[in-house]
Parts: sequence; C-alpha cells; structure tokens
Amino acid sequence: MRAMELSRAAPVETRPLRAVDCEVPVPMPDEVRVRVEVCGVCRTDLHVVEGDLEVRRSAVIPGHQVIGRVDARGDAAGRFRLGERVGIAWLRRACGNCRFCARGDENLCLTPQFTGWDADGGYAEFAVVPEDFAYPLPEALVPHEAAPLLCAGIIGYRAWKSAAVPSGGRIGLWGFGGSAHITIQVARHFGCEVYVFSRGDEHRELAEELGAAWVGASFDTPPYPLDGAILFAPAGELVPPALAALDRGAGLAIAGIHLSDVPPLGYEAHLFHERSLRSVTANTREDGRELLALASEIPLRPHTTTYPLEAANEALVELKNDRVRGAAVLEVSP
Repeated sequence: MRAMELSRAAPVETRPLRAVDCEVPVPMPDEVRVRVEVCGVCRTDLHVVEGDLEVRRSAVIPGHQVIGRVDARGDAAGRFRLGERVGIAWLRRACGNCRFCARGDENLCLTPQFTGWDADGGYAEFAVVPEDFAYPLPEALVPHEAAPLLCAGIIGYRAWKSAAVPSGGRIGLWGFGGSAHITIQVARHFGCEVYVFSRGDEHRELAEELGAAWVGASFDTPPYPLDGAILFAPAGELVPPALAALDRGAGLAIAGIHLSDVPPLGYEAHLFHERSLRSVTANTREDGRELLALASEIPLRPHTTTYPLEAANEALVELKNDRVRGAAVLEVSP
C-alpha cells in the first residue's frame, strides 16, 4: 500500500516523511481494517514529525483524523459491516482498568495508545483500529469536510466544555486554525459571543466570516472581560494575556498537546478572583460521540484545503507557517 512514513523526527522543511510501499496491515482479532478515503493533517502530526513529542517507535505512519470504509475485520470484530464508513481518531486504545478509566476519564488512561504515534495512522491507503475506538459515520457526510472533526473538532469541543462559558457569554479563542474555526461554530450555536486573537490576516478574515464578534492580534486587549477562553496556539507566552483578559470566576483551557514554556504569572494580575487555568488532555470516546452528533445538528461546516497523499510534507509546512485556511486534508483513495 502507499503510505507516507516517518523514520526520523526532523523539521518539516527537510521533508522528513518519505513515500513508501508497505504491506497492507492485517487486523488483530478485535480490530477492523479501514480503506482510507481522507486523513486530516493536525498540528499534533506536526509535533510528532518534528519531535516535539517523544519518539514512540522507530518508524511510524502519522495521521489520526481518518475517514474510510471497513474492508476487513478481525475474528472477534463484529460491530461494523464490511463497506461501512467509519472514523478513526487520536485515542486508539485505553486500558479500561486503571483508576482513570474506571471513573470514566479514559483520556487520562495510564497506558493509552494513540493513532499515528504509538501505531500507524491514516497517511496511508489502509489503517487498522480497535473496533471499539472507531466511530460510525453517516453516508451523507462529505469526507474531506468531516475529517477535521475527528481531532480538531473533538479537542475543540472538549476545550469549549472545559472553559465552561455560559450560554450567551463571551469566549476568547487564541489561535485560529483547524480546531478554533470549528469551535467558533459550536460556541455561536450556543449563543456565545466569540472574540478571536490571531497573528494571521487570513485567519482573522475567516474568523470574521464565521461570525466573530471581535477580531484582534494575539496580544490585543478585548473590549470586554471574557467569560472563558481557549488557547489553541502552542505558544506559552500567550497564557498571561489570555488570563488577564478573563472576568472574575472565568477559566482558560489550553487545548494543545504541546506548549512552549509559560512565562511567570502574577497572582493578582492573572489568577486572583478565582480565575483558573486548565489543560485539555486527549479526548474520551464520549467526547467524540457528542461532537459528531452536534456536528449533524448545527451543522458544522469545516473549511478545508486538500492535498494529495504524497504532498503530506508540503501540507505540514503550510500548517507550520499558518498558511492553511481552516484545516488541511490529505486525499488518499477515491
């Protein structure tokens, strides 16, 4: 099968992914094999490729926003029909037994596995996944529009819940890429005013198109105190201004898996009056089910830029340099 494989972490400008012809994977008893139609390109892929996240295996196929059709099943797998369209997301497996899984927080599992990091992902013609961690998808969806929902959408939704902005409240979004441009649609669905902070003119234009109440640069001060905020940009220097923009009792959720160092915080300027700071770690399957149901209800309409599979390096370079409008998606198989 055709795939884009990472053998050694390196800056994306060096084109570290190489086109390879791999054996088609064989599903384990509890797994299904998916013939990949499209795979979203996520900032987490960028962190894997460049080594911001520790290397988990000597060679890996990235990609964890996968949409395709089941084309084989393990001996114990019977949840999906052959030919059924499914999605594969970041969380590939949780143990189900540790103290966090037992209380319903499988995103905090002590021995999790992640797609495109611990196991091969969707930058390939085929991928395998435990059937319990695959998502059924309606036939009516447009694959390249739906792919970003499987991580950018789910993580944005979990961060939005963590920020706990009341219906009709003001929420600030720092960074306006693949995740934030979906989250603004969720927030507006619940009547929130959205204040967007971004360094890119094209991203600010998209935020205005999607109904932002106010758009400014990353270090600008919003016209009103915010009832909650989400930091999507992997820039720790944005934590202090985001906290300072919060109203009393409001919280900042950090949505990324990687963040540069956070500068010193002043207690009175950034945290006093019960302002809070909280990270968002991976997602639960329930987050995914809720987001996908909401996506149909709203409906969510991700903006995407498509690339052929063999242009995965170029897509990551564009993502790193904030030149992707909305989300990048690799087209793998028709």
